[in-house]
Amino acid sequence: MDADHLSVRLATVADYVPMGSRLADIGTDHAYLPVNLAKRGKIAGGVAGEVVKGPFENAQHEINKEGLSDRITARLANGLQAIEADDHIDTVAIAGMGGTLIAQILTQDFDRLAGVNRLVLQPNVGEKNVRQFLMTHGFQLITEKIVTEDGHDYEILVADRADDPQQYNAEELRFGPYLLAEHNAIFMAKWRRELARTKQILAQVQSAKEVPAAKVAELTAEIKEIEEVLQRVGA
Repeated sequence: MDADHLSVRLATVADYVPMGSRLADIGTDHAYLPVNLAKRGKIAGGVAGEVVKGPFENAQHEINKEGLSDRITARLANGLQAIEADDHIDTVAIAGMGGTLIAQILTQDFDRLAGVNRLVLQPNVGEKNVRQFLMTHGFQLITEKIVTEDGHDYEILVADRADDPQQYNAEELRFGPYLLAEHNAIFMAKWRRELARTKQILAQVQSAKEVPAAKVAELTAEIKEIEEVLQRVGA
């Protein structure tokens, strides 16, 4: 993968960055996403934020190599602290982290999202936490995509600022309202695997000398929820 050949998941994130926007890519790694978008003339400019020195230097190198240092600024900073007011950022992408961490990054410096109208988020796990954040912080999910790459499934959540975001129930927060409605083959395969994995964990827990009743109840409820969804959407 390089800036000219994005992975499937990053290319999907790129699809939802609006034309002419100013992007902050948080946890940018090699800055492939902003560099790709700038080269294609899709973004006016932006910031590539990294909290780790090595990846920050990689990002800086990539931006300089492509002659884009006048349009993209690499910053060594924690989360949204990479964004400064005079950057005029209107779109934020965070890809390739756990959902809990993404929600934490967005929450701890929420004031830095002041001018931001769109979030494009790709959690590796814990998608529910991201949906919960959006719903409670004035962002409305407008679409969700699920893609598969190298044996991993990735969910891309796209949200725009809204005065009155739709409130989702527990099932929608877990499975994703758009993904539930579409229930494509990748979605079905993901949840069949998740069901098998959860059943395996339950069997291990039940075979323990001291069987933790609360854990058994939790896993049993989880299995029932997944089975009901798969049955309803036609697995």
